[in-house]
Amino acid sequence: MRALLAFALLAVSLASRADVYQELYETAGWPDQRANFSDALTAVQQRYKDTLPTAVFQALVDNSNRRFAADAVDARAQQALRAGLAEPRPALAFFQSELGRKIVAAEVLTGRREQLARHANGLPRMQAGSNRQLLIRHLAQAIPAGEAGAEVSLALAGVAADSLSQMLPGILANGQAQSLLNSQRERLRQQIEGDLDNTLLYIYRELSDAELEQYLEFARSAAGQAYYQAALQAVREGLAVGRELARPAGSQTGI
Repeated sequence: MRALLAFALLAVSLASRADVYQELYETAGWPDQRANFSDALTAVQQRYKDTLPTAVFQALVDNSNRRFAADAVDARAQQALRAGLAEPRPALAFFQSELGRKIVAAEVLTGRREQLARHANGLPRMQAGSNRQLLIRHLAQAIPAGEAGAEVSLALAGVAADSLSQMLPGILANGQAQSLLNSQRERLRQQIEGDLDNTLLYIYRELSDAELEQYLEFARSAAGQAYYQAALQAVREGLAVGRELARPAGSQTGI
């Protein structure tokens, strides 16, 4: 009887823990940012509409829609978050706070289609005092914004390349393709981080210096670092950049 009771309590505990991860995923704005990515993906696809033969364009759309299907991206990202974050409750508590919700709202707003279109030629240069500049610099060092941005950029830039590699398997050896991918990833990361302070100043422009300091305190904490490391891996797994390179030629593409 005791064994049955212990098993039942363990099952309830595990179910509750799984719900915490799901709640964190939603509260931290992941579904909203995935929707923003889907809008950006559609825009990228349409750029090729008038430059590719109809059949090739349709293959590009079908391949990228399959790879970035909302349920598939969510499933991969959530699985990585669960695997990489041992204790989700501190991060959930932060993002459920008034400041956490304000941060998520600012991040989601910046990624919306109309905002991206408005700033297609670059963000405005933000003016800030020395204290705010220092807070932003420290925040840029504490969160993996550059690495995450590089993954998103790679995913969007690779839409046509992924379709080509599926239609013409073996066009590059796996080692060559992986080397090119890693080189492009590093180049994009450096490019993003070159203007990261101004980007963060713009995204968090509605936060006061005191709120930025509070945000930085969480980001630097053990719980914050654990969350952001797991979040970066979740972005990588969700977007699955370069996953096709690991598949043998001729194998079936999975989601």
